[in-house]
Amino acid sequence: MTKDLAPTVFRGPGAVGEEEKVAGLFALTPAESKRLIAKAVAALPVVKKALKKGKVVITTGSTTRYVAEEILGKEVSSAGFLSGHILDGLLAANPDNQRMFPFVLIDGKVEDVPPENVLPDFTADDVFIKSANAIDPNGYVGVIMANDLGGTIGGALGILQSRGVNLVVPIGLEKMIPSVPEAAKNLGVSRVKYKIPSPTLEGTAGMMPLVTADVVTEIVALKLLTGVDAIHVASGGIGGSEGSVVLRVEGSDDQVQKAMELVKGVKGEPNIPRPY
Repeated sequence: MTKDLAPTVFRGPGAVGEEEKVAGLFALTPAESKRLIAKAVAALPVVKKALKKGKVVITTGSTTRYVAEEILGKEVSSAGFLSGHILDGLLAANPDNQRMFPFVLIDGKVEDVPPENVLPDFTADDVFIKSANAIDPNGYVGVIMANDLGGTIGGALGILQSRGVNLVVPIGLEKMIPSVPEAAKNLGVSRVKYKIPSPTLEGTAGMMPLVTADVVTEIVALKLLTGVDAIHVASGGIGGSEGSVVLRVEGSDDQVQKAMELVKGVKGEPNIPRPY
């Protein structure tokens, strides 16, 4: 879970001194949540410090694509920056020839090198940003791995954990499951015999549980950027709003107004189009 902003998932109404508290209520589509979360990741003190002097890796993913846009200040291909995803109700992955490489920044400048070239030099002041596929009420997150060697996270986690590197995981509450450890125990490339076929993803999948990551959800983002306390009160949607989350925020009048303006600023974020 996040070191600086815990608890990350369910946080009840909090104190704002002696001021009278007010509340706000709104829904966020998955795309709006991703944009909000990305703004918070770019504002994290550890990220800002590493961008000034240090190393930052932004791995591929639908949520990290938004993070890359907020950090780099430019548009990033929504199709090319995907990795594993769900499309047409199937577990899928974009073809290798359509896939971009992760961004590696050294002292704030993008370098044309793969992450594995810089990971051996990572220290506790550097940042590795990786989105995930599941989050549970304890704030644990899980990364699906279709690659039987562990994929991106499998190749990096030993260095990240042993050196205490800042592992930042942006993830929306739409990906809430009951238990990441339980899910991880029941998955594995060699443990699942059947799957519904997908033309772009061979085999089945395992899950890597991450229990020490700095997890950035909508709740954490709103706290960091506006100071409000938020709770997740409902989920779902229709007509393109499937996966939406409803949040109640509470704080001083100024804080809640700031939160509502922030949310208005991400309203209308377009859904990610079909990548192929």
